[in-house]
Amino acid sequence: MHGRLLASYAALDETSHGRRHSEKSPAYRGEFQRDRDRIIHSTAFRRLEYKTQVFVNHEGDLFRTRLTHSIEVAQISRTIARSLDLNEDLSETIGLAHDLGHTPFGHAGQDILNECMHDYGGFEHNLQSLRVVDELEEKYAQFPGLNLTFESREGILKHCAIKNAKLLGDVGERFINKHQPSLEAQLTNLADEIAYNSHDVDDGLRSGLISLQQLREVEFFNRLYEEVDEKYADLPDRRKIYEIVRRLISYQVIDLIETSKARIESVKPETIEDVRHHSEAIISYSDAMREQNLVIKRFLRENLYMHYRVRRMSAKSARMIKELFSAFMQDVLLLPPEYQERVKQQRSEAGESGQARIIADYIAGMTDRYAMAEHGKLFDPKQLT
Repeated sequence: MHGRLLASYAALDETSHGRRHSEKSPAYRGEFQRDRDRIIHSTAFRRLEYKTQVFVNHEGDLFRTRLTHSIEVAQISRTIARSLDLNEDLSETIGLAHDLGHTPFGHAGQDILNECMHDYGGFEHNLQSLRVVDELEEKYAQFPGLNLTFESREGILKHCAIKNAKLLGDVGERFINKHQPSLEAQLTNLADEIAYNSHDVDDGLRSGLISLQQLREVEFFNRLYEEVDEKYADLPDRRKIYEIVRRLISYQVIDLIETSKARIESVKPETIEDVRHHSEAIISYSDAMREQNLVIKRFLRENLYMHYRVRRMSAKSARMIKELFSAFMQDVLLLPPEYQERVKQQRSEAGESGQARIIADYIAGMTDRYAMAEHGKLFDPKQLT
């Protein structure tokens, strides 16, 4: 279903490892196009509009959300895939799906839900994204979940502990056998990094929590600043920032493409199985760019993610999720009826851990504002409904 010739080691529709439940091939679409379309039409994808990236949804209309982040990752992934003669549809699919299992309130939400689930198997958003597409979406008559291809599911599962991998069948085997995923999965993983590093810089500046003066202490950023300032000295700050962030993305993408081309030429894979059995990932930045990325990450962690205003929101978010989890564990009748039914079924199969997993599903599926509303209904005496 492609108008151009893909590399022999790209993921191809006709050589896909298939779906968990057998289906006829789609008419007028490729297998990975079908996956992408199913993700776009999923409930979990729509919820991403109101899930935090760094700034909680009500803090401003122009900050990134999980939805806009996922779209940016998909766009960057397609560009890289096209440049490397890889499968754009699969790369886009993984980019759109990679955060489907993320909790409300960003990483603070994931961390506290993992803490709540400590005695019940833990919580990790990559695993939850896979659970969403494999089981939790309810749209099709013939099967639970979205019944995505192996290649899409493999790309969604970026990280996985061995104990969890052993429970996941085909997509878990590469972690056990220390194999690599497709090049499409590898590049989308790094496109995710490019997107969040760059747009967290943009959102941090927009919020006023970090300044251009602070960022100029980062050598890579300062070089881009001087490049833009020299060419567009009279440009208003907002447009200057956009121009810098645009170049920040561009330099990283170009470095990734050129480094990866050289690595592919060196490794000389002939098939996707050669990629899977290579000793390490083939898609990569140069050493210099990897180091610059680490410096940007360190700066963002110290100056944005640890900023007292972000920390205050994270602390409030954590309390809300912890209190919701505790309340539902103590009294499952507080859950909506459909979740009460799921708890009843899972408790009979897996005991208290089954109950906890369904509660984690419910909380992880919440948007920021829905979580705040549920917390208010349970803990605010003025809200009696």
